[in-house]
Amino acid sequence: MWIHPEEVLLAGALWVSERANPFFILQRRRGHGRGGGLSGLLVGTLDVVLDSSARVAPYRILLQTADSQIYWNIACGSSRKEITEHWDWLESNLLQTISIFDNDEDITTFVKGKICGIIAEENRGKQGEEQEEDCGKFREAELKMRRLFGMPEEEKLVNYYSCSYWKGRVPRQGWLYLSVNHLCFYSFLLGKEVTLVVQWTEVTQLEKNATLVFPESIRVSTRSTEHFFSMFLNINDTFKLMEQLANIAMRQLLDNEAFAADRSLPKPCKTLKNVSALKRDLDARAKNERYRTMFRLTQDERLDGHTDCTLWTPFAKMHVVGQLFISNNYICFNSREEDLCQLIIPLREVSIVEKADSSSVLPCPVSISTKNKMNFLFANLKDRDFLVQRISDFLQRTPDSSYGDTSPLSLIGHSMKEKMKEEAWNIHFSEFGRGVCMYRTSRTRELILNGIPERLRGELWLLFSGAQNEMATHSGYYGDLVEQAMGLCSLATEEIERDLHRSMPEHRAFQNEMGIAALRRVLTAYAHRNPSIGYCQAMNIVTSVLLLYCTEEEAFWLLVALCERMLPDYYNTRVVGALVDQGVFEELTRAFLPLLYEHMQELGVISTISLSWFLTLFLSVMPFDSAVLLVDCFFYEGIKVIFQVALAVLHDNMDALLSCNDEGEAMTILGRYLDNVVNKQTVTPPIPHLHALLTSGDEPPPEIDVFDLIKSSYERFGSLRSDVIEQMRFKQRLKVIQSLEDTAKRSVVRAMMTESAFSIEELEELYCLFKSKHMTSCYWGSSSSAAERHDPSLPYLEQYRIDPAQFIQLFTALAPWTCGGHTPTLSARLFRLLDQNQDGLVNFKEFITGLSEFQICCEQRSRSRLKSTLCPEEAESALEATHFFTEDEPQGETQYSHSHLLPLTSELLTYVLSDDKVKDYRYYLRMWAKEKEPKRETIKDLPKMNQEQFIELCKTLYNMFSEEPLEQELYHSIATVASLLLRIGEVGKKFNNGSKKPETTAIQAPSPTQTLPTNPQQEEASGEGGSGESQVCRALADAQLESPAPQTSDEETKDDTSVSSYSVVSSGSLQCEDIADDTVLIGGGEQRRGSVLDVDWSITFEQVLASLLTEPPLVDYFEKKRDIQSKMAACRAQRAVERQMSTASDHELTQHSI
Repeated sequence: MWIHPEEVLLAGALWVSERANPFFILQRRRGHGRGGGLSGLLVGTLDVVLDSSARVAPYRILLQTADSQIYWNIACGSSRKEITEHWDWLESNLLQTISIFDNDEDITTFVKGKICGIIAEENRGKQGEEQEEDCGKFREAELKMRRLFGMPEEEKLVNYYSCSYWKGRVPRQGWLYLSVNHLCFYSFLLGKEVTLVVQWTEVTQLEKNATLVFPESIRVSTRSTEHFFSMFLNINDTFKLMEQLANIAMRQLLDNEAFAADRSLPKPCKTLKNVSALKRDLDARAKNERYRTMFRLTQDERLDGHTDCTLWTPFAKMHVVGQLFISNNYICFNSREEDLCQLIIPLREVSIVEKADSSSVLPCPVSISTKNKMNFLFANLKDRDFLVQRISDFLQRTPDSSYGDTSPLSLIGHSMKEKMKEEAWNIHFSEFGRGVCMYRTSRTRELILNGIPERLRGELWLLFSGAQNEMATHSGYYGDLVEQAMGLCSLATEEIERDLHRSMPEHRAFQNEMGIAALRRVLTAYAHRNPSIGYCQAMNIVTSVLLLYCTEEEAFWLLVALCERMLPDYYNTRVVGALVDQGVFEELTRAFLPLLYEHMQELGVISTISLSWFLTLFLSVMPFDSAVLLVDCFFYEGIKVIFQVALAVLHDNMDALLSCNDEGEAMTILGRYLDNVVNKQTVTPPIPHLHALLTSGDEPPPEIDVFDLIKSSYERFGSLRSDVIEQMRFKQRLKVIQSLEDTAKRSVVRAMMTESAFSIEELEELYCLFKSKHMTSCYWGSSSSAAERHDPSLPYLEQYRIDPAQFIQLFTALAPWTCGGHTPTLSARLFRLLDQNQDGLVNFKEFITGLSEFQICCEQRSRSRLKSTLCPEEAESALEATHFFTEDEPQGETQYSHSHLLPLTSELLTYVLSDDKVKDYRYYLRMWAKEKEPKRETIKDLPKMNQEQFIELCKTLYNMFSEEPLEQELYHSIATVASLLLRIGEVGKKFNNGSKKPETTAIQAPSPTQTLPTNPQQEEASGEGGSGESQVCRALADAQLESPAPQTSDEETKDDTSVSSYSVVSSGSLQCEDIADDTVLIGGGEQRRGSVLDVDWSITFEQVLASLLTEPPLVDYFEKKRDIQSKMAACRAQRAVERQMSTASDHELTQHSI
């Protein structure tokens, strides 16, 4: 490609000149191409270690002038063909022009201007934004990655790093390429080349560790191997990026959604060196995620920027140091000291933003006033003018919104303690503010730990969860959703109806239709909003509690916050989020309670008990009045409170659990403990759980105050941090999702074992290949989106689906026999047969069914037919196999119309009304059933094969036998069979024409090439194949085909006995989609010259089968069992072969050609 002219001082260093003229030199990198010896190995090693562009572009063209010692690099190329095209263009377009220049400077200026003009013209035609944003060095690295690893243009490079890959005990210095879907490594040291490609979807563990063997290394684990990388310049940044890419891959496995770059990112002021647009995108996503998590904001909120500042806190009479965050809908502040102060100001609440007077005590202040008369003063802002302008821009785009308020389902009576709590909160509101703009401090946490008053619970849940912001910006959304969802019937609505009366049946609010109807509306509306989650059984318990303290709309938005932000992936079809947190809980137990962890692991209790704790936030295992206090803390602190309380429960029961001998005893101890966690401040009497009634013994267990339990959880395990939990979640997410994928594979294999012709190992390999084809379309594109083909609600057998193009690729690679040019046709027809719902997609069950039937039809059935003579059962089997490959659509069930019932009805009425009842009515029923019973077709009902079809059959068999060990014997056998069948057809023609008046015709024998065209390429490639085909041609010639007949109409030439009801067309004239059900393909689109079609000639399937039985080599060939393992291994290695071919050097290609 043409490049902007660069100065080169030493033209001969590490380069070899191959062509030259007075003005240009074409050079090749030393060591590339024809050998190079030790110097070539050293140069290649330097190119890899120093990331030289010469590794990608080993050819270049230099501009030279007679009087100058400076050269200019104007073009480079990855292949000799590319660089030769540029050289020829220079010689034909510039060489003659610049030869008339007298001044060398004019020559240099002219050529440089010409090259820059060509580059500008090329860039003008490019529309890709990424190419415009990425620097030239990074685009060069991306080109290098695609060339080294054989990746298509759809695979985007995110970043690349210099590191060492430990292969055995020897580190190999090279370059690590991190793309959206792959981790790749390449090294070339003194002739030793190392290439590694790992799909992110195959990663099961990713961790950073430091050991004596691998210092400061990153370990990447898959199901079969482990890879270690070390010696990074910045290992933390590399590891964070790898975590992000692995998370994206896990999301692909869950949702089958391809990675989509964010096109709305603002372009940088200047091109960043070695930073791609995708890397900027991922960095922005990570910052947005941290920002949203910190302030509990919605998923569409994007951070615009942040800056250091101070906030005046009137309640503490001091300036708090922290950071100010600005996004499209919020202004947020977080103190540098944890829990000192946090503030969220929605822009919809802002009335005035102004610059205050600056002083030495208060430099660069900004005052923000809200509609509820609260004022916030920020100071020490670095760029105050830009900040105020930015906030003003966002304010202009912020619409005013409001929402209505109604009463919740039930409010419990108030005691003196409740009134004291309310008074404490009112004092807090007067001092720290009320509503979204309230100052959130450590004092707020203390009030929450003491319990939220009943009257304020719904308001504060909305505030601390962030649901209030979402509800305020989506006015009327819930009402519209309820109208759309009501009346719709789905699997989710059926499950909701089944669980409505199981949701807190002990509470009076849900003992009447009003409470049940409200719960139905909220759950149905959310299932309609988020079909990917729909409904999970634990959602009814949580939602019923929300409805006790909130209105329907508020409960809906709280449910949205729970399912989509605070408990991610908890309530999807496979409860992935709950399983992830269950793994985190086990890891925390091992860290804080190691002795108990070892004992509980032996009993297998942790995974059993913890799932219900997390899914229902202890609401299903604790008395309601106690569990609701944990929900208070959860909405303020997040998931860490649930972990703390769970650890505290295990700690309080440690001695009893250590003495347990089985799982049931441990669960009974924990169940009785949780049943007796009471809230002594409650007004109403506690409602015991069913579990407590069943497990309570003679001696009542001691009561545990829920406030003491919460307090002890903070004292013992309050050191838990949210960011540490998120890091542990990532580690467990890889394990859980890959474990679920393995479980799905085992389930599929068990379900298909009895229905397929493959072993367990073969089914597992086929499932991996099928899933790989499906996942490839996720990130490299296909005719249809992979997300549209993946439905997690379906059984595992039907979740992954592939389109016709992918099916043809798999079928061609895995089919037991090759059929030459007919393979695409056969695979396309098989695809249409398997695609029963006509959606253009085939799932794994249908794929295995088709492949198994092909195996059975081609191996087992042919084996049984070839071992013995024909019998009726084998005839039916042959007919069934033929129908499988000739029918485009499966035969549907017989449809009976009302007219079919009329004869039976009339006969029955005659029998009932007549006096003569000799015949029983059952006689008529049997007679009618016999008439309506479909007649079973036999082998004789198959259409006969005409002459053209017979020739195509011979060609197909010829292609099948190529590269076989007994190739010559098979060619000789098929030639013998062909000759025999041709003579049989001639004899049959005489019998068929016996009743006709004999006519005198001239008999001529066309040449073999006229009768059966051969493929010259195949003959040149294999002399044996040519001789085999010539035997077939001689056999056809010996049969003496008939001369051309006079031109007649289609009706006159059509023979009913030859093609039955099938029409005959050329396979090259129609697309696969256009072939009708009754079409038989007879040719590959080649026009035969001088060939003659004998319309009277035909043979039957019995004749073909009987003729094949006369040749032992053919019988042995069809009896031989085909090993699909080798075909699957070849299919897996296909990608590696492509990469190897793409990295083959010119030297290798030269050696092959020599």
